[in-house]
Amino acid sequence: MSVDISSPSADAATVAKALLFRTLSSESVLVLPNAWDAASAAVIAAAGATAVATTSGGVSWSLGRGDGQRVSRGEMVAAARRIVDCVELPVTVDAEGGYGPAPADVAATVRAVVEVGAVGVNLEDSTAVGGPLFDVAGQSARLRAAREAAVAAGLPELFINARTDVFLFAIGAPSGRLGETLTRTAAYADAGADGIFVPGLLDLDLLSTLCAESPLPVNAMAVAGGPTVTELADAGVRRISLGTGLAQAAYTAARRAAAELLGTGGLTTLNDSMDFTELDALFRR
Repeated sequence: MSVDISSPSADAATVAKALLFRTLSSESVLVLPNAWDAASAAVIAAAGATAVATTSGGVSWSLGRGDGQRVSRGEMVAAARRIVDCVELPVTVDAEGGYGPAPADVAATVRAVVEVGAVGVNLEDSTAVGGPLFDVAGQSARLRAAREAAVAAGLPELFINARTDVFLFAIGAPSGRLGETLTRTAAYADAGADGIFVPGLLDLDLLSTLCAESPLPVNAMAVAGGPTVTELADAGVRRISLGTGLAQAAYTAARRAAAELLGTGGLTTLNDSMDFTELDALFRR
């Protein structure tokens, strides 16, 4: 399906970041701590990240909403713009399901992402949290529209990471999930995707099989208590992200500090925090 979209071409800086992001995605295992606002992105960049990914859940929480497309396209893109403006690194945006079911909806989202200077996008195949999923043909049409929109927006180098929620939402019988994921991966590759993201799959044997048979580089979501970055990389995973993990840790730290202050009156939870001057300096450029 062809989608008619017109917009100004991406600027040279964005194209350069897009090319860098593609290099980072192909030359080694890319580890992406996920940011949810400009400050978290700046801290992640200062920690040594080579690129920044956003997390839809973290962005939604920062706006007082739950995850699962409960914010609008405009709100998510505005958050992405603040992050892009705050760091020099390539930024890839978690655009959830594209903020609408139709290919034209996905195309509009991709155009907006390119316009704010992001160089990558995640697009999932769930119709809602918990499923069901778009059928293969329907999601392929949506991804094809995303690629066409990127080309029309002057950024054919946009990295489209197709997310499938077969394992995350336990779609179908367990014995058939790997096969369904591979079927979807092949179709999504044909539609113009650059990578396949399979959250919820952390079985290293299954991951090894998926990575060996997938036509696209595989992205896994690391979680506390799960396989390490080294173990995932050894299984063949090429991109590793944390989803809402860092946001959860940050909010947990805030809750612990508040509980201590309100309970015992202590401040020990604040020990080893970033110094005010160090943190403030990240925003003086």
